[in-house]
Amino acid sequence: MQILVEPVLSHAKAQAGRHLNELNDFVHFPSISADPKHSVDLKNCAMWLAGHLRRIGLENVNIVPTQRHPIVFAEWQHAPGKPTVLIYGHYDVQPVDPISEWLSSPFEPAVRGQDLYGRGASDDKGQMFCHVKALEAYLRTTGRLPVNVKCLFEGEEEIGSPNLGPFLARNKDTLAADVAVISDTRILAPNRPAITYSLRGALSLELEVRGPEHDLHSGSFGGAVHNPLQALCEIIAGLHDATGRVTIPAFYDRVRPQSAEERGYMARVGPTNGQILSAAQVQMGWGEHGYTLYERTTMRPALTVNGIFGGYQGPGPKAIIPAKAKAKMNFRLVCDQDPHETNRLFRRHIARIAPPTLRTAVRTHFAAKPALINRQHPTTRIAAIAYEKGFGAMPVFIRSGGTIPAAGLFQDVLAVPTVLMGFALPDDRMHAPNEKFHLPNFFNGIATSIWFLTEVANAGRRNQQEVRMSSAAA
Repeated sequence: MQILVEPVLSHAKAQAGRHLNELNDFVHFPSISADPKHSVDLKNCAMWLAGHLRRIGLENVNIVPTQRHPIVFAEWQHAPGKPTVLIYGHYDVQPVDPISEWLSSPFEPAVRGQDLYGRGASDDKGQMFCHVKALEAYLRTTGRLPVNVKCLFEGEEEIGSPNLGPFLARNKDTLAADVAVISDTRILAPNRPAITYSLRGALSLELEVRGPEHDLHSGSFGGAVHNPLQALCEIIAGLHDATGRVTIPAFYDRVRPQSAEERGYMARVGPTNGQILSAAQVQMGWGEHGYTLYERTTMRPALTVNGIFGGYQGPGPKAIIPAKAKAKMNFRLVCDQDPHETNRLFRRHIARIAPPTLRTAVRTHFAAKPALINRQHPTTRIAAIAYEKGFGAMPVFIRSGGTIPAAGLFQDVLAVPTVLMGFALPDDRMHAPNEKFHLPNFFNGIATSIWFLTEVANAGRRNQQEVRMSSAAA
């Protein structure tokens, strides 16, 4: 049966204003997964999302509790003989600090120019909502979808998806699919779509250094008692050498070297040093010698300090030696690096270099493996066709320095081919104040998702025809 796409696309275009209003409602929830104070907000957001999925016509909609934040599942299974698409997204968001740098309230979405500003507008509510609106457009115009669909939307991605792996393992049959699609990545520009084929893994840790049982008067004890905050700074300063390399022994042992051909391709299609610096709004780069900024952020590992805490933080002076100090750190790991092995290497290194005058403790927040996607897989070619029709340009293949735990878990647990089909821009300020989502990308993303579902169905039909022809010839 011929799939008529134009009425579906026309419906989505005609409903653009309503879709934007609904995205505003979605972004309004302060669904910050890292902060326990927002646990009720995450539940309310999950309930809103589940209700929305029911209203557009999806079935078996469930809010599945986990040890922290719920997973929202929905499906539509009325296309016998057609492929099944698993759509993944996350409704949780990053903390908003520093709040003083936001030009508008992070959870009061605001449109300025062609951008929607708000925490989660791009990462990942806006991107995942593209697929929801594509499903709605099909169901409202034709009453059915061209393929079978399963939706899996979680509320813990920003804290490393700690409960997603066990959920996938318990529900492998329910989640079985022919292809998974994740939209939580960037394209190069509004007219330069991109398919991500590599993601770095992640390891987030907290290092604590403790000294006296309580803060001490710096006049009475300064120079006699080792300062935990000073020691923490010295430890952190020693984690990189002068060339930007991480100094932890054996850290680079498993880093996969890249061929000259791969590096040449990256140089041709990826962002330049200038573009990366412009997106970061800085004048000069920093990092491991011998690599471009794009290579440093995608095919090389990194260690960053995300926060440091200790001592007096209020106005004016307070002459103390703090009792303790903490630092939050994040590793980004490349293919073949194991976050659990890196965790052991870090802990061993800290135990070796920590001064005997103080006590140290390391807490692991989350770990996620890197992911490498097969660029030659048929579903990747389908995504390329969908991008060309949705954005009017063929996509290029790029690496990402970010981490999506679900991508590796889908490979390891579900064994389902996954395509990373993002709609965000490099300057969308993910994880930073004034996060935004470019509205032309939102509407083009909906069209791209519509075409993706259509092309998956067409590919399934072609495969069936090939099987019938082969059987007839036999």
